[in-house]
Amino acid sequence: MESAFLKIIEQNQNIIHKVSRIYRDSREDQEDLFQEIVFQLWKAFPNYREEAKISTWMYRIALNTAIVTYRKKKVTINYSEAIPENIHPTTANELSENEERMYNALRKLSEAERALMSLFLEDYSYREIGEITGISENYVAVKINRIKNKLKQLLN
Repeated sequence: MESAFLKIIEQNQNIIHKVSRIYRDSREDQEDLFQEIVFQLWKAFPNYREEAKISTWMYRIALNTAIVTYRKKKVTINYSEAIPENIHPTTANELSENEERMYNALRKLSEAERALMSLFLEDYSYREIGEITGISENYVAVKINRIKNKLKQLLN
């Protein structure tokens, strides 16, 4: 089970990176959130029923973890083992100036807007986004359009 989990994390760690960068400002906070998401995924992994795509399942847990830990004043994390060495958050130097501007603009959005945009930027369909977030496909389209306009204003 552990090797299957590690393989899934390694193949899909970009999901965790994006959520971490969107929901946290500092590099240290992003790394902490990355670790917390991996921990929550590990706890939930035995219950994964393969009813949804693995990436959909990961996004749901990652977004919920980011939002819940954001609301907590202090998060106590107790780990029994370290994350494997081949899984690391990206360094700030690896982001282009435009990517950094986009992440800064995304951080100015509400939690719900960030969740929708992170899924949209991962090329999920409106239907898939609706399934993950629990809102209708039409409402996803309306919200994404409004968020795009808001981002344009923030980036100008």
